[in-house]
Amino acid sequence: MKMSGLVAFSSSLLLGAALALAGVGTAQAAESAAVDYVALGDSYSSGVGAGSYISASGDCKRSTRAYPSLWAAANSPASFAFTACSGARTNDVTAGQLGPVNSSTDLVSISIGGNDAGFADVMTTCVLQSESTCLSRIATARAYVDSTLPGRLDSVYSAIRAKAPAAHVVVLGYPRFYKLGGSCLAGLSEKERAAINGASDYLNAATAKRAADHGFTFGDVAPTFTGHEICSGSAWLHSVNWLNIGESYHPTAAGQSGGYLPVLNSAA
Repeated sequence: MKMSGLVAFSSSLLLGAALALAGVGTAQAAESAAVDYVALGDSYSSGVGAGSYISASGDCKRSTRAYPSLWAAANSPASFAFTACSGARTNDVTAGQLGPVNSSTDLVSISIGGNDAGFADVMTTCVLQSESTCLSRIATARAYVDSTLPGRLDSVYSAIRAKAPAAHVVVLGYPRFYKLGGSCLAGLSEKERAAINGASDYLNAATAKRAADHGFTFGDVAPTFTGHEICSGSAWLHSVNWLNIGESYHPTAAGQSGGYLPVLNSAA
């Protein structure tokens, strides 16, 4: 009996020690799961069009409804730096957004390249001018994507990797803007809409290639926006807004939460 009692006592000590160690391990796992997150990029990352802009962000129009803010709110990262800015081009990222990125950064998200390719000018041309002029401007943008954009993306991606060697980098793409054969009865022609969608796919393909070559993850948002394009009747993108032109062709709050956030969740 005495021997049995000693064995039982020893077993309880071992069990207690094991449980204590398991508790330490769980705590350490929870601690290691908390990441340092930096969100870079242009207006699609800052949240233009989603409203609820952070006053301190000024003209950068960073929104509490943008996918980086939503991800941070849901995941409680150890740190969260939000430097994405409306109108940003690749050189704006390297010159002014990389300050918080460092060797401790675990996760970086970015959407960039649309402004370099002249997206705003493409849409202005297509809305205000003829179909032939629109198609010509789109062709010019596609030529830029072929000739110049890859090198600019390389500069940004290399700068991110140099500052954060161990970070997981997620490059988010752009949605297709129009549902072809949809409910829009006026405005751009079907040919123009198809060409704009094609240009978005072209930009995404080029971006995905550069991201992959740098070992980054590309997040394709075209599938999540399918059924929610302009002319769909359930759009997650603003059409032309003459009262607030800057929000035109940008995701709504639903586009950020339903179109972008799930893709970051899957990729992160």
